[in-house]
Amino acid sequence: MAGSSHGHTPAAWTGVTIAFIGFCVAGAFMVMAQPVGFWAGMAIVLLGGVVGAVMRAMGLGQPKESRPLPHNAPAVTREPVAAES
Repeated sequence: MAGSSHGHTPAAWTGVTIAFIGFCVAGAFMVMAQPVGFWAGMAIVLLGGVVGAVMRAMGLGQPKESRPLPHNAPAVTREPVAAES
């Protein structure tokens, strides 16, 4: 996978950053034994996923690769090219 740009998009960075902040908030409130704060942090984690998905839908994510042809579609073949000497 060398040269892959998987995850290096504004949508991915933003979603993961928000989710990380939510994880830290939830962890801090869990240590302090505050269930409401823990669940608020978990809501922030989910918000990170929603924000990332919305940004991807806006075109700020990884572009989708071309889809494979359906099984009933004719296959495109290339003729062999003769080597020139």
